[in-house]
Amino acid sequence: MRCVCAADFCSLSFQRPVAPICGKDCLFDGVNAVNKSNKIFVAGHSGMVGSAVLRRLEAEGFGNIVMRARAQLDLTDESAVAKFFAKEKPDIVVVAAAKVGGIKANNEHPVEFLLENLRIQNNIIHSAHESGVRKLLFLGSSCIYPKFAPQPIPETALLGGPLEPTNEAYAIGKIAGIKLCQAYGREYGANFISAMPTNLYGPNDNFDLETSHVLAALLRKAHEAKLRKDQKLIVWGTGKPRREFLHVDDCASACLLLLEKYDSPEIINIGCGEDISIRELAELICDVVGFNGDLAWDTTKPDGTPRKLLDVTKLRDLGWKPAIPLREGIARTYEWFRVNCV
Repeated sequence: MRCVCAADFCSLSFQRPVAPICGKDCLFDGVNAVNKSNKIFVAGHSGMVGSAVLRRLEAEGFGNIVMRARAQLDLTDESAVAKFFAKEKPDIVVVAAAKVGGIKANNEHPVEFLLENLRIQNNIIHSAHESGVRKLLFLGSSCIYPKFAPQPIPETALLGGPLEPTNEAYAIGKIAGIKLCQAYGREYGANFISAMPTNLYGPNDNFDLETSHVLAALLRKAHEAKLRKDQKLIVWGTGKPRREFLHVDDCASACLLLLEKYDSPEIINIGCGEDISIRELAELICDVVGFNGDLAWDTTKPDGTPRKLLDVTKLRDLGWKPAIPLREGIARTYEWFRVNCV
């Protein structure tokens, strides 16, 4: 029997039977239905993405959610992860755990970014298969795509050219996770899907200037410049690169939709379909924060990829669209930052 997604990949080598309509409380028809009584393990539940997924699941009435703090379960420890899965036997797994960071951190610590992410995802994905997990969602990143990928970036652009050097190690780690999920699907029929979110921001973001991503870093720098009454704010690069930004709560809603409706081993993008230049982003953040000084561009620092806008046609075709406009999302994030980080 052909896989429900009917993709060429599946028709050749990935077969998963489709069952009749299931009972109540299931959010998708078939054997892969997500039931609100399912045991769901959110790996990385305390991070920005994982905590957003957790909030969304709880809001939708999922009550059997398994979580482990880093002190309780070291996801880089193969034996510990195997024992956890053997004991808990979750039905659904969301892999939101990863070592992440901005250009500076990625560029300065490629070994750590590559090794730690490989260990985390290999341990989780392998143990998920061994323990009989019914569905797994692996969250990658838009940085998996080539530096000069066509814009907007379709999922087919994967491995179509050289990566951005500043985050190559992280990207290679994520690509390995994608391929591992696909390999388990091809060899064992596992329903392990992979989604590629665009640049995310929101509550529980990392605001450490040494390791944060651009939006969080700019927000903190603008806030501190305002408090010091600085006349200028120094920003890395030229301001010309364009980026797409999605509030993490919108990403979480997309993740739940994919758990409900998406069963293809082929990757799928998560984004809003609109981008903005770094200069425009900095100006918007300064306006939201209330910093009235000038922007000064440090062109000795790297710009990174010239443009990164995802093609979200596949996700839109499933009926999803974002709900939080960028300005509103930044304002919410700034309020969260002031309450929790100042």
